[in-house]
Amino acid sequence: MIWPGSSRGFGECQGMGVVDDEDDKLIAGAIWHNYEPEAGVIEISAAATSKRWLTRQTLDMMFGVPFREWNCQAVVLRVPDSDKPMHRMLKAYGFEVYRIPRLRGRDEAENVFVLTDDAWRANKFNQKETANG
Repeated sequence: MIWPGSSRGFGECQGMGVVDDEDDKLIAGAIWHNYEPEAGVIEISAAATSKRWLTRQTLDMMFGVPFREWNCQAVVLRVPDSDKPMHRMLKAYGFEVYRIPRLRGRDEAENVFVLTDDAWRANKFNQKETANG
């Protein structure tokens, strides 16, 4: 679902799945990839079959792992223009967005969303967790 119709892989990566508590079915997955340890940057790609996947617990895992466990200083997500709900959510979470024309092809821009460790610690969704730990 992340790259439909493509046979390319992620190379060296880590992943996580999200299972629906009600019916014990996989409803989403996220992949951490393109890790640059010298820069402290990693990219996340994700896909879901249900809107219920993106809970506070899931967000804490998706971003807590790179920031707390791997000591990353920035996390990057790439999002097409058409995914307006994801744009809204990422901006509310503290991401900065950079729109780059043609990065998805001749007629399609790529929106590169960047979340720094400082913005992650300061965001309203994460305040309780960082205050306690």
